[in-house]
Formats: sequence, structure tokens, C-alpha cells
Amino acid sequence: MSFSNLDLAPYFFPALAHYQFTQSSPIQQAAIPAILQRRDVLGIAKTGSGKTVSYVLPILQYLQQAKALQYREPTVLVLVPTRELADQVREVFLDFIPCLDEQFKCLAVYGGVSINTQMQAIGRVNVLVATPGRLLDLVDKNAVRLSSIETLVLDEADKILNLGFKNEVDRILTLLPRNRQNLLFSATLSADLSQVQQVLLESPIVCKIEEARDDLELIHQVSYSVSEERKGPLLRYLIKSEYANQQVLVFVSSKQKADNLVRKLIKNKINTAAVHSKMGQSARRDALKRFKSGQLQVLVATDLLARGIDIESLPCVINYELPRSPKDYIHRIGRTGRANTAGDAISLITPGEFSHFKVIQKKIGTQICMIDSADIDLFHG
Repeated sequence: MSFSNLDLAPYFFPALAHYQFTQSSPIQQAAIPAILQRRDVLGIAKTGSGKTVSYVLPILQYLQQAKALQYREPTVLVLVPTRELADQVREVFLDFIPCLDEQFKCLAVYGGVSINTQMQAIGRVNVLVATPGRLLDLVDKNAVRLSSIETLVLDEADKILNLGFKNEVDRILTLLPRNRQNLLFSATLSADLSQVQQVLLESPIVCKIEEARDDLELIHQVSYSVSEERKGPLLRYLIKSEYANQQVLVFVSSKQKADNLVRKLIKNKINTAAVHSKMGQSARRDALKRFKSGQLQVLVATDLLARGIDIESLPCVINYELPRSPKDYIHRIGRTGRANTAGDAISLITPGEFSHFKVIQKKIGTQICMIDSADIDLFHG
């Protein structure tokens, strides 16, 4: 469906064409008209389905119509779980703000960088994108007030709750006006999210987009049985032999494992960097930028990157260690097989992980081929 059929103002159309948004996605078709009507919305759709654009455009259209520049405080608050997603959401707002007659301001605030710089920049901001902890830091320093918020967005709402932000979110809600529009977007509908929905949303429009099997079929899933001591050599073999000169995203379970694995890959002359929550924001941003641009062959990440980050045409994702839940497995492998381009998802399974891997396969309804790595000469070539 064309964006022109969604009641959007025509001033967005040149920018949509410029960014190659030729047709609206199912979540955009369902959510945009409801948000334009100022209804509360619960949007459930997979990562990469266009959820951000589905709320950015109608929010900006409302700001234009409401003459929101008259406010000296932010009127839109977007809460996100990670710094990377905060930057990404801000970039989408900045892509479309130039379409408007007024020069609205959007700022992203999060930990890991100087709070003083953010305090200086926060004046006269219309749209504030924030992680919960840093937002409360700014509130406590009287750098920002939330009494003028007319639209609240929780982006990746279930991830916010899973990362333990519920107490922070509850406190933020007490600082907001009771009369406001609430928008919750998520890749999954968890029990925690259902409880938040009941408290936060008033007669919401529920936009739940079922994942198409064709999308999953673009991802070729395979696993290797491997002993713990051969896991590192198998990973290096796959990167050097099967994915030479191609980019690979490797998932691990902890920050320490990520750093250790990066050191070993670099020692073996594989251009690698890590991304995890203990790194400074500039280092995280630089690593992700170099990987997206092709300067890095391998990026090793914790589940920080399993959602919300769009890496175009990524050939391969490798689960060096399995995630805790089947949902996280889906989010991880969903980094590949995007934009109608096939990709590979590989899992390295030690004997101690067999039973957990069976649970994952049962939950996702897929039997994944397993190859015995004992038959592979890991030191060939």
C-alpha cells in the first residue's frame, strides 16, 4: 500500500521516496492511521518491519499541526532500552524533521557520555529520546521537566522490561501528565508487557503483525556439534574458510566472553571488534559504524544487538553461545535474511548445550540440521 493512502501529509512523500520507502509495511499500514487519530496503540511486529517510521511520521505530523514549537519543554518522549537504539530513533526523526515548516529539535540522551553536555543541549527540545536511567538523572538535576509530554512511546517495550527498567519506567510515568497518548511497540508480547499494556493503554488499537514463514525461510539455519576445546578453532575455520571476505556477526553470552573472543580472533589475524554494555558509547558507536561500512569483518556482541539494529545484507550470524530463550534466538538470527536477501544462521553446540538447543528448536517449530564438526579438519588452510 502506498503511504499516500495512510492520511499522511504530502510533505513527507519526497523524503520517503528519497529514503526508498516505496510501499508501506503491514505495521505502518495498521499503526499510522491510528496514531494520527491520537489513539493509544500497541504495535507488535518483528525487528526490521518498519516500527520506528510507523510512529515517527504521525508524531511529526501532529507536532506540525499543534504548533508545538510554542512549548519550552519536550512534548514527545520516546523511551528505549539501549544507546544504539536511541541514536537510531533520533536519526529517523532527523531524516523527516526537514519536511516540516518548523524547525523542531530531537535529542537522544543516554548513559556512557557526559551528562553535562546533554544538560546543555536539552533546552527547547521537542522530541526527547532517552534510556530510562539517564532520563531520571536529568530529571533529578532539574535539567528537564516532563509535565508537557503529550505523546509517550515505549520502543522495544518488552526489552526495556527484560533489562530491569520497570522501576525506572514506573517512576517516569508518575512524572507525566495523565492526559497523553501512549504508544507501545515491541517485537514480542510477553507477560510483563501484557501487564504494562493493561495499566498504560486506554482502549488501544492493537496492531499485531504475524511473522511470515517466507521471512524465516530466507535464513538457512544449521548447527555444529563441537567440543568446548574445539569451539574456538571451529569459529575461526568458518570465518576464514566459509566466510572469507564476508561479514559475520558473532553472539556470545557475556561481556567477558566477547572481549576474550575478540583478542583470540585478532591474534589469528581476523579483523574483529566487540560491542557490549561495558564499553563507552563512542567505542560502541565506532565499532558498529566500522562493521556497517565493511571495515570490520567480524563483530562480537552480546544480546545488546539482538534487536533494534539494522545491518543491511549481513551474510552470516553465528551463535558462539546459545541465548537464554528461544525468543532471543529468533531476534539474533533475524539480523540476517533481511530485505529479501538470504543469509546463514549458525549455532555451535557443545554437549552441555544439546538439551537447551532441543528446547529452542521445539519452541520455534524448526528442526535444525546438525553437522558433526569432528569430521572437519579445522586447521586446513
